[in-house]
Amino acid sequence: MFDTDILLQDTQEILSAVPVTIGMALMIFVLSTIVGSIFALMEYRRVPALRELVMTYKIVFKGVPMVIVIFLAYFGLPPAFQFLFSLLGINFNAHETPNWVILVVAITGCVAAFQSEIIKGALNAFDTGQSDAAHSLGYTGGQLFQRILFPQVALTAIPDLTTSMMVIMKALSLGFAIEVVDIFAQSQLTAALNYYYLEAFVIAVVIYMVIAYIVTQIADRLEQALRVRT
Repeated sequence: MFDTDILLQDTQEILSAVPVTIGMALMIFVLSTIVGSIFALMEYRRVPALRELVMTYKIVFKGVPMVIVIFLAYFGLPPAFQFLFSLLGINFNAHETPNWVILVVAITGCVAAFQSEIIKGALNAFDTGQSDAAHSLGYTGGQLFQRILFPQVALTAIPDLTTSMMVIMKALSLGFAIEVVDIFAQSQLTAALNYYYLEAFVIAVVIYMVIAYIVTQIADRLEQALRVRT
C-alpha cells in the first residue's frame, strides 16, 4: 500500500515548492506584523476614530473565512488596482497581477487582524511604571522604545507570533484555489501524475514538520537572546 520506491522522486518534486512557500510565508509574516503593530498602537493609544475603524476591521477579517477573502481579492483587487492606476495616470494593466501577489495581500489582510491582537496583548502586559522610571532617568522616546519597550513586548509576543507563522504556512495551501502552487498544491499535482497520493501527502507532512521545528528553534533562540537583554 505504501511504495517507498516512489518517495525519492516525489520528494524532489515537492521540495521544489518549498522556497516559494517559505518566501510567501515570510513576506506575509513581515507585512502582517507591521500592519498589525500599527493597528495595535492605534488601539493602545486610543486614537479617536481610527481605533473604531481598527476594531471594525478586526471583526470583519476575523469573522470571514479566509478562503472567501482570497476569492474576493482574486476577483476584486485587479479591477480596484486598475481604477487606482487610472486615477493616478499610470499606464499599467492590473488585470495581469500575479496570483501569488493577490494571495499574499489577502492572507496578509486576514493575519494582520490576529497579529494586532497579539501585539496589543503584549503592549498591555508592559508595565507602564518602567516608562515613568525611564523618563525620570532622562531616556528619550527612542531610547525607551529600543532599550525597554521593544525587547519586553517582543519577548511577550514571540510564542504567539511563532504560532502565527505556522498558521500562515497552512493558510497558503488555500492558494491552490486560485492556482498558486505551494507545498500542499505541489503534493496534489505530483500525486495526480502517478496516483501515489499517500506517499505525496506523507512527504508534505514531513516537510511541514521540519519547517515547524526550524521555526520553533529560531523563536526559542530569539527568545533566549531577548531574555538576556531584559
